[in-house]
Amino acid sequence: MSATEFFDSPQGRRIAYHKSGSIGPTVVFLGGLKSDMSGTKAVHLESWAQARDQRFLRFDYSGHGKSSGNFEDGCIGDWHEDALAAVSVLTEGPLVLVGSSMGGWQALLLARSIPTRINGLVTIAAAPDFTEDSYWAEFSDEQKFTLKKFGRVELPSEYGEHYTITRRLIEDGRNQLVLRKPLLLDFPVRFLKGADDAVVSNETAVRLLEHVDGFDIKLMLIKGKDHRFSDEECLGAIVSNVEAII
Repeated sequence: MSATEFFDSPQGRRIAYHKSGSIGPTVVFLGGLKSDMSGTKAVHLESWAQARDQRFLRFDYSGHGKSSGNFEDGCIGDWHEDALAAVSVLTEGPLVLVGSSMGGWQALLLARSIPTRINGLVTIAAAPDFTEDSYWAEFSDEQKFTLKKFGRVELPSEYGEHYTITRRLIEDGRNQLVLRKPLLLDFPVRFLKGADDAVVSNETAVRLLEHVDGFDIKLMLIKGKDHRFSDEECLGAIVSNVEAII
């Protein structure tokens, strides 16, 4: 495993990262909400990349893992700035993006921001626009009132501690939506998802597939797999699709 390093983003946030390899394109792992770069999928991909000397980058968004800041202060736009800064400062040349859950949304934002640098994209249980279509759409009237009045609301998580959802997260999310306007992905794209995912619906995956335009876009649903998508079969599917794109 490579050593953790840090850089300061243009916004003044200290971002932790791991970088390795010398053969392009650079595979960039984009983690999920409240996840960090030490997760199973990120580390597995790094090990695969190191075995072939593939350029690889994983990092923590601000307010996540070892990077500076508090989670509750961040939003989708901040984390997009972090991702854009990471690939701008730490990589050069073509990129293959691998985005998990919220990281899938972040990958789509990068593809929209720097399309000429993207050689391919793999998402895992991608959750584009979830702040609007999942959180806000499913909030009760009481939760919406609490959010507007106090600026935050607590949501339970199947992974342990509660999520603090802030008004800033919801409001900023509306400026980052990717499913409301045409989105051209002019490179190979693979959307991977567990069919038994209780966090991101299969309908969301199909909606994303139908929304984007491109010449080589496929959706793979694997029966019996959940949102974690981290067992041996799932990790193998991630690697094989990244290899196919490269």
